[in-house]
Amino acid sequence: MSAEATNPSTPVPVVPTAVTAAVAPASVRRKSRPRIDLRRLGRAALLGPNARDRLPDAIGHVVEAHRAHHPDADLDPLRRAYVLAESSHRGQTRKSGEPYITHPLAVTLILAELGAETTTLTASLLHDTVEDTEVTLDQVREQFGEEVRYLVDGVTKLEKVDYGAAAEPETFRKMLVATGSDVRVMSIKLADRLHNMRTLGVMRREKQERIAGVTRDVLIPLAERLGVQALKTELEDLVFAILHPEEYEHTRELIAENADRTADPLAVVADEMRGVLREAGIPAEVLIRPRHFVSVHRVARKRGQLRGADFGRLLVLVGEDADCYGVLGELHTCMTPVVSEFKDFIAVPKFNLYQSLHTAVARPDGQVVEVLIRTHQMHKVAEAGVVALGNPYASGTDAPGTDTPGTDAPATEDPADGERADPTRPGWLSRLLEWQQAAPDPDTFWSTLREDLAQDREITVFRPDGGTLGLPEGASCVDAAYGQYGEDAHACIGARVNGRLATLSTVLKDGDTVELLMGQDPASEPSREWLEHAHTPAARIAIQRWLTTHPGGGAPADEPAGYRADADFRERRAPEFGPGGRPQGADVSTDRPGAAVRLAGCCTPVPPDEITGFPVRGGVVTVHRVECVAVAHMKSRGRTETGVRWGESTACRVTLVAESFGRRGLLADLTEAIALAGGDIVSATVEPPSEQRVRHTYTLQLPDAAGLPSLMRAMRDVPGVYDVSRTQHQALEPRIP
Repeated sequence: MSAEATNPSTPVPVVPTAVTAAVAPASVRRKSRPRIDLRRLGRAALLGPNARDRLPDAIGHVVEAHRAHHPDADLDPLRRAYVLAESSHRGQTRKSGEPYITHPLAVTLILAELGAETTTLTASLLHDTVEDTEVTLDQVREQFGEEVRYLVDGVTKLEKVDYGAAAEPETFRKMLVATGSDVRVMSIKLADRLHNMRTLGVMRREKQERIAGVTRDVLIPLAERLGVQALKTELEDLVFAILHPEEYEHTRELIAENADRTADPLAVVADEMRGVLREAGIPAEVLIRPRHFVSVHRVARKRGQLRGADFGRLLVLVGEDADCYGVLGELHTCMTPVVSEFKDFIAVPKFNLYQSLHTAVARPDGQVVEVLIRTHQMHKVAEAGVVALGNPYASGTDAPGTDTPGTDAPATEDPADGERADPTRPGWLSRLLEWQQAAPDPDTFWSTLREDLAQDREITVFRPDGGTLGLPEGASCVDAAYGQYGEDAHACIGARVNGRLATLSTVLKDGDTVELLMGQDPASEPSREWLEHAHTPAARIAIQRWLTTHPGGGAPADEPAGYRADADFRERRAPEFGPGGRPQGADVSTDRPGAAVRLAGCCTPVPPDEITGFPVRGGVVTVHRVECVAVAHMKSRGRTETGVRWGESTACRVTLVAESFGRRGLLADLTEAIALAGGDIVSATVEPPSEQRVRHTYTLQLPDAAGLPSLMRAMRDVPGVYDVSRTQHQALEPRIP
């Protein structure tokens, strides 16, 4: 893709053969095909009538790799694409001096070895023609069709002359939008970047580091999300060598030292496994998968000193899904399993199509051997990701709701519902495309893209209607709200997670069921506090944009959205006791003649509650509901009970606690509901809001205790109120005046 990417005079450290084999597709390893020497490839013999229908020798390796995956492929488009690319790039060289055509050839070979179909390879051969030669997109369409034109356009850079410093971020934006309609665009870009990283050595050190930084922050996460592990792991090692040369060299020495050891615990366990599976009658292939450099480095940082089993894993390949579980059962029966290491990515695939069983077995010497179990097809997808799917848009494999590639229309109606099922438009990609529209500024887009891609693990949460939402790990209910409702989530007032009420700051886990509670006020506004809990770009951008367009708006962190209109109604109290300390409206008699009676504030009993009394200082008897926690405590301390009875009057005083989400006008609506239900407010207290939740305490005078249930229902019916209860003081001692 870049004419500046040249073969190194002082090469970047070469990944050892053992590590390269770990990331190469199985078909390549079985054939043991030597890597093509691209330096010797230049112009093909294209002159003369006999050459017109003959495959040029220069693409022989590409054809060989392609036919290994697609034996019946029509090779004519490849021939014609090479002829056009070679003639267009003729005279152009890379900085190393080799013909420029070697670059598109190398990129195409990478994709062919991964199993890409003919259309992708055709576009790959042409991917630099429109950018670097006189060939136009119209000419590409005329000769190769709309699909190839779209793919070539998708990976063509925007001119720095036109975009200046914004050229790189806007090029990636353009590429991602194109990928939204055809994931093969990004496949070509990843292969292009891999070859450029392989040949980065002659560039200035600062330019190497800049390109490696973008590769680390953007291309490697995209390779992970598209499941193209073969490209991702090699890119990681190349970036590691450039950005961390000392740590890379130390890791290289560790791998070399391990390779010189005579005893390999992985080989010993592999032989044991082959014997176990042979006796069980399960046809299986057991392979040693050496870890690549970055993986070894990570394990070393985690475990300290490395042992032989830490330098690789065992891969067991079988024919059928059921055989995977059969292998697992045999290994766990005949070997010592490390149960905590078991993960089932077959029943629950990863968001990037990855499927496999993960387990581990312990050796007698204490070394732990990690084991991957998968079918051959799963392995192909694990290595090549979306590339292994061939043409996901071809007849018979279209995902429901997909549009014709080459259009700007979304590929699915509801991508989140097909998070793991639709390879043509993964849910993460749909969300990325949505938020990028709200980030017109290139700098904002570029920084947000890097932050988004840094969240390399995803979770799936379920909606009450059975639909799903794909979110990055660490996402909160705020993210779920904006993921489901977009900017309408400004009106969200709370959530239920797995059926229980939760604050919007609640962090979600994979498999949670989330019901979002939406307010009815069209003037609802987000809180500044939400920014602290927003994990996704879509949520952060929507909240920040609202705050920017409403200077001074947004409820502060200690106050829920829309609450300020009620801020003057914090506390209103009236005298609680009438003459003699007897609560107004209380009609209770006691077995202690002359004693004053007081209804306990901890449980506020009302007729016809079952009640009991306890004498306290000053000749007062406090009356409690028998189920009050204070009753049990006083009994345990030997306090003497006194008989109490309700009188004929049905008037009562009661204290109710209302739990609600904050919103504008809530207190006004609550007090109106109380008044309409016949209650008089004696005192009202509103505690300071906490994470959008507000606790209101009302002491009410009712003319008839029989009206209490209907009053509580009326309060619960107020929008935003999720619970109303009688007070139940949790103190060990009743409050004594």
